[in-house]
Amino acid sequence: MSSSYDEKIMYTCPMHPEVQQDAPGSCPICGMNLEPQKPLLEQDTLEYRSMKRKFWIGLILAIPVLFLPLSQLLQFILTTPIVLWCGFPFFQKGWLSLVHRSLNMFSLIALGVGSSYLYSTVAILFPGLFPASFRENGGLPLYFDTSAAITVLILLGQVIELKSKGKTSEAIRTLLGRSAKNARIVVDDKESEVSIEQVKVGDILRVKPGERIPVDGVVVKGSSFVDESMITGEPTPVEKKAKDPVTGGTINQTGSFLMEAKRVGSETLLARIIQMVSEAQRSKAPIQKLADVISSYFVPAVLIVAIITYIVWVWLGPEPRYAFALLNAVAVLIVACPCALGLATPMSIMVGVGRGAGMGILIKNATSLEQLEKVNALMIDKTGTLTEGKPQITHITCVSDWQESDLLQVAAALEKNSEHPLALAIVQGASKRNLNIPEVEQFHSITGSGVSGIVESKKALLGKQKLLEENRIDGMANLISQAKKAEEEAETVVFVAVDGKAIGFIAVSDPIKPSTPNAIEDLHKLGLKVIMLTGDNPFTANAVAKKINIDEVHAGIDPKDKNRLVQQLKSEKQIVAMAGDGINDAPALAAADVGIAMGTGTDVAMESAEVTLVKGDLTGIVHAIALSKATMRNIKQNLFFAFVYNILSVPIAAGILYPFFGLLLHPIIASAAMSCSSVCVILNALRLKKVTIEAGR
Repeated sequence: MSSSYDEKIMYTCPMHPEVQQDAPGSCPICGMNLEPQKPLLEQDTLEYRSMKRKFWIGLILAIPVLFLPLSQLLQFILTTPIVLWCGFPFFQKGWLSLVHRSLNMFSLIALGVGSSYLYSTVAILFPGLFPASFRENGGLPLYFDTSAAITVLILLGQVIELKSKGKTSEAIRTLLGRSAKNARIVVDDKESEVSIEQVKVGDILRVKPGERIPVDGVVVKGSSFVDESMITGEPTPVEKKAKDPVTGGTINQTGSFLMEAKRVGSETLLARIIQMVSEAQRSKAPIQKLADVISSYFVPAVLIVAIITYIVWVWLGPEPRYAFALLNAVAVLIVACPCALGLATPMSIMVGVGRGAGMGILIKNATSLEQLEKVNALMIDKTGTLTEGKPQITHITCVSDWQESDLLQVAAALEKNSEHPLALAIVQGASKRNLNIPEVEQFHSITGSGVSGIVESKKALLGKQKLLEENRIDGMANLISQAKKAEEEAETVVFVAVDGKAIGFIAVSDPIKPSTPNAIEDLHKLGLKVIMLTGDNPFTANAVAKKINIDEVHAGIDPKDKNRLVQQLKSEKQIVAMAGDGINDAPALAAADVGIAMGTGTDVAMESAEVTLVKGDLTGIVHAIALSKATMRNIKQNLFFAFVYNILSVPIAAGILYPFFGLLLHPIIASAAMSCSSVCVILNALRLKKVTIEAGR
């Protein structure tokens, strides 16, 4: 999962994703270092090491300037490399901001440090240029200590910021570290170890106890228990046997097995998760627009305030007026750097998205994360979400001239081409009874209703009551009355007809997941209305809804009806989340304000929805919404702090307290305050890594 510049990785700004280029550099809008779009294991080490080296060199040179009685010339000699070499990145980014006409925090830093250094340099080299009003006790005041201290303090702030920012991308690095580096390929019963890049689809691989599974695939021989916590968030190992899917990066526990590689390289679930999380962390939430708008006006406003501060102090200030004017103008420029404002949203998004990935919640972009907080109506499918999704035959009812086994043979023949949970239950039921399943001809699937075909030269039809009635099947009346009793017990009924006559029905029960009742209760605590959508008949649907306290039920609907229901709720000014499998439900997922794809194991429909739950469990929706609320609360805290900091700091730096208390904000203190504000925002964002994610929090 590493890369180089030769691979033409695109680099982008985390605060301004529209800025992209094929080499590292700085953002022309905000001045931040560009980050690679493809996640790299050591992507921020180089910038951090460079900044730390400049800081330590600057600190060593600054100590004598600040604390020893040096001559003016020696102060100049020591301060020059601090400002011009250690602080060069700030001047470079400040100059680019002027070239691109996009003033930012580095514009203010460059002006503040540059003006104090330039004034002091001219004062020591050409003192005769200054009038008497500049002089203090017969000499010109110098500010080499100020420019040196500001540079070092800002470098320190950048070092701490980069170190802290590195922690926000720990989720990506953790996922990158979980990918296997090698694999054992088995050819003609001989094993050979190769790098993971050499594995191809179709290769047979051996996985031994304690090893990471190299790629996505299917077990072909042997069995074991696999720790899948990295993708599902569930600590309990899952049993794997022949034909079961396994996911690259998960850890094999006890047994040894052979597997066939099905997805390799960038197609594996782990690689797709890493890419998805990386893209989401770089995306911009709508709330960021507020900070962007304020920042676009804020920097020019600060420059105006700094100029006014200088003029007012020259006009009304005590002697030496020009010295006071310069110091206070520089303090305004430094203290008002809007870095905290710029970091407030992206830092929280990075941590929140990373936290979600660790919980098996994959969020496509920051907009989805923000929108989740506002959701007040949740539409969910019954099968596989509220229930286990593994239904079993409860009983079979036949007309007098048919046997259960004969009806089941016909039904299994029709259903063996389908992957619907009900179809699998019927086919498995026939297999358990050791029935011979005949071939089907002219097979046809009627979406959301049933299937038809020719079985042993007879025209067979299987499906809902409505489908058989539409096809004018005889003998339905008596069966319908018997089926209602099963439906009232939350059992799903499918009718079977042969040559135009009903021959009976199969009752199937899909157990409610143990976690579902508590999850519904938690969703209610979060203020959501829970709406169940199902193709089942109203009797079965209402029986399930009553057991688990569902607010509203829509039964007997086709997949296309779900899209209509989503649009209807949205027209009622509801913020709608739709949870489905991401395939048949794609139109409804796209229409919803937030589409949630319910996945299990490697069967994840990442492209169909804004949020994907790797483990198809309703509890995941609770956690996703609670995570969104916690993240948005964190962002609002950051923005509030950044706004309040800037609103209070600028007038103090300008000297508003001086007439009343004789207090001034020295530029050195201003630079320390500015750095602290950025670090505080990042540290608050990092709290998301530890905050409890549950209903009501």
